[in-house]
Amino acid sequence: MLALEIVFWCSLGLLVYTHAGYPVVLALLARMRRTPALPETPAEPPTVSLVVAAYDEAGVIEQKVRNALSLDYPRDRMEVIVASDGSDDRTAELARAAGADLVLDLPRLGKAAAQDAAVERARGEIVAFSDANSLWEPGALRLLVAPLADPSVGYVCGQVRFTADEGAANQEGAYWRYEMAVRSLESRLGGITAGNGAIYALRRFHYKPGDPYTGDLSLPFRMARRGLRSVYAASALAEEPMVPSLEGEFRRKRRMMSRAFGTVLRGGMLNPRGYSPLFAFELVSHRLIRYASPLLHLIALGTNIALLGHGWLYTVTLALQAAFFLAAALGAFVPLRPLRLAYYYLLVTGSIAVGFVDWVRRGAPLVWEKER
Repeated sequence: MLALEIVFWCSLGLLVYTHAGYPVVLALLARMRRTPALPETPAEPPTVSLVVAAYDEAGVIEQKVRNALSLDYPRDRMEVIVASDGSDDRTAELARAAGADLVLDLPRLGKAAAQDAAVERARGEIVAFSDANSLWEPGALRLLVAPLADPSVGYVCGQVRFTADEGAANQEGAYWRYEMAVRSLESRLGGITAGNGAIYALRRFHYKPGDPYTGDLSLPFRMARRGLRSVYAASALAEEPMVPSLEGEFRRKRRMMSRAFGTVLRGGMLNPRGYSPLFAFELVSHRLIRYASPLLHLIALGTNIALLGHGWLYTVTLALQAAFFLAAALGAFVPLRPLRLAYYYLLVTGSIAVGFVDWVRRGAPLVWEKER
């Protein structure tokens, strides 16, 4: 029985730690450690290639290209490249008409291959990446590339804000604000453990083509192995529309997680060689324990049931777990924010489990679909 109790409290403790305790530990460490401020404006703007990989984005690609061309950045030091990944619509044609410097009309081989093709043709010292449906604030590019003036910085991720129609059920905005707070703290310490596809940049010679696991999850740990930090430039802002429904968000995160497990289990994330102790601590706390949360929930529930009758405390903990799952179930139908948040958490946690099963069965998907 002692073994069951240890397993129960460890699984429950890890769940509480990764979601609530870890940010508190980061905040304490950040207060104890003073990190020099990152440069916010480069002395001389480096040449930048802004890459947009797109699949069937005819509805937004003109607006995206115009947005890129209107950025507050010297036009002679920036090029806009659109890589159309086998689009069946007018994506390539409309990107050219909107004024993109280079448009690649490629066969459909996936986002990574489209980005590889774009970087191969890029002329900039820095390559920045964005999604076709992400619109950047005028000063975003300057603020994004500025930290790369520090030779200890290898990767910079900006801040994406999600916009939603009134009445949208998705709670991604609340979750993302929490993630951004954690990311800001990580940036001040060992470096962020993941970026986002809407707005990020790195030096062109650090980009590794032909690697299916290159992306916003793998680049930070690959930079850490080179002794470089990955940082969060909160003032470099982008906006992106939110998937309107929670069910649509589940499908999106399911696809993301099926790719993420390829990075974790085959892409080298688990190999600790080259990590600083602080970055390794962040990676375990924020990524590995988080990705194990579906299993930890099952263990906590199963051992809690087995421990009934061995003290009133286990009756209370089981009641609390049952209350949470009931709240999540009600959140599918009742539009109250606490219930919606519980339902969102359950869907996100479920997407990790289903994404893992998808990866085991089919591997990481090479191509990506538009989010709906």
